Amino acid sequence: MTVVSLTVALLTPTPAIAFGGEDAYGGAEKNEISASASQSRIKVTQAAGPTGGKQGTVSSTDVNWEPPPCWYEPIFTPEQLKNFSENDGNGDVALRQGWIGSKLWTDHFKDEKDAPNYFGTPRTAKGYKNYNLGKDGYFWRGVSTNVSEVDDTSLCSRLMFWQDAGEIPDDPNAPTPKTLADYAYNKVKVPETEVALKPAAKSTVNLPTWVWLDKGTFQEVKVRADLPGTGLWAETTAKPVALHLEPGTKDAEVFPASGDCQINDDGSIGTPYTKGNADKTPPCGIRYLRATNGTPYQLSASVTWQITWQGSGGTGGNLPDGTFETTQDMNVQEIQSINR
Repeated sequence: MTVVSLTVALLTPTPAIAFGGEDAYGGAEKNEISASASQSRIKVTQAAGPTGGKQGTVSSTDVNWEPPPCWYEPIFTPEQLKNFSENDGNGDVALRQGWIGSKLWTDHFKDEKDAPNYFGTPRTAKGYKNYNLGKDGYFWRGVSTNVSEVDDTSLCSRLMFWQDAGEIPDDPNAPTPKTLADYAYNKVKVPETEVALKPAAKSTVNLPTWVWLDKGTFQEVKVRADLPGTGLWAETTAKPVALHLEPGTKDAEVFPASGDCQINDDGSIGTPYTKGNADKTPPCGIRYLRATNGTPYQLSASVTWQITWQGSGGTGGNLPDGTFETTQDMNVQEIQSINR
């Protein structure tokens, strides 16, 4: 006698509740599924900008901005779904609903048996005949990079459903070029900010420290996101527009007073120090008013990146500015006179 074990697991913001026996899995975070709703098929490539050296992602200046919590994506062709259902059968059939056991998949997608939907609507999903083999299109399902953070359990919760080729689902959670632009926002890698200083080794109390970045140090960074099977794409571009300085102590003055050093027309920031300018006020710099006494100040240099996007269908617009910050040690000495 052959015993077939079938499992339905509900993926919720808390660890999943599972039904069906020993094969039940406890949550999407365990990565025990081969068709995971937490893995997007969006392909991201860097289209322009530097690729070497130390890099990091930008932080949005708008604390209320967030990318979409979830969206629908094409997951399987009929042939791929047939192979998965009959040779694997362990995966997510919806954003929060996992099926373990081939029979659950073959019953619904091959043998036309209806299936319950525990979160989305309709509450019962009509079955399919023989995986829709011979038809041109894809089976779609909800995707989220972090299912546990999708508080509204009704979002993106349809059971895997059919969509003809060349069509986007008529659903408020269907992907758009803006969805891809938002997704690419967190994939933009910008170079670390290491400013040139004069004096470089030690600053001196009451004498200005000149700060600058040579032209070519910062270039636009462009990231392209494509969603296969949809024709949707977006390019998200980050352009450096300003450098902000924080001296790391209240006992200091910054130039300009706002601490915001604008980027010059040639792409440089500030003005390089030249001999004879020791007592002049730099267009971008710092004057420390107290020595460090063994513990260096932490000079923070933060570059603001203006983020824009353009996408398929002539779409485009602006996204919140992003910032990327680095720090470096500043030792400050106190002497009565100095020649530079």
